[in-house]
Amino acid sequence: MRHKSGGRKLQRTSAHRTAMFRNMSASLIKHEQITTTVAKAKELRPYVEKLVTLAKRGGLANRRLAMSRLMDEAQLAKLFDVLAARYKDRNGGYTRIIKAGIRASDAAPIAIIEFVDRDMGAKGQDSGPVTTDEELEDA
Repeated sequence: MRHKSGGRKLQRTSAHRTAMFRNMSASLIKHEQITTTVAKAKELRPYVEKLVTLAKRGGLANRRLAMSRLMDEAQLAKLFDVLAARYKDRNGGYTRIIKAGIRASDAAPIAIIEFVDRDMGAKGQDSGPVTTDEELEDA
C-alpha cells in the first residue's frame, strides 16, 4: 500500500531532491525570503516548518537532527538562536507562499516563500562577492 507516501518528485532523483531541499532551506533561513517555482515552494514549506519546530523544542538531540537535515552550521545557529526565539509563541505557520506570476523563459509559475514576521535586512545578505570602493578605483 502507498498510503500517505505522497509528495512531488519534481523530476529529480531522491538524492537530488534531498540536496535541493537542504540548499533551499539553508537559503530560506539565511535570506528569510527566496523566489522559486510554486511546486518547489509547496514542498519546501513543511520541510522548513519542521526544522523551525525542532529548533523551538531545543536540546542537543533536536539540534543534531536539524543538522542532519540542514547541513549548514551557520544557518543551524541562526535557526536555533534567532528563529526559535522569534516564533516561540507561534504554533506553526512560520512561512507564507506568495504567487508571483510566471517565469518568462518557460512559463513556470513562480512563488515567493518567506518567513512570517521576517527580518527585512536579511534579504540579499552575503549573496556574493562584494566590491569595495578601493577595488572600483583600482579597476
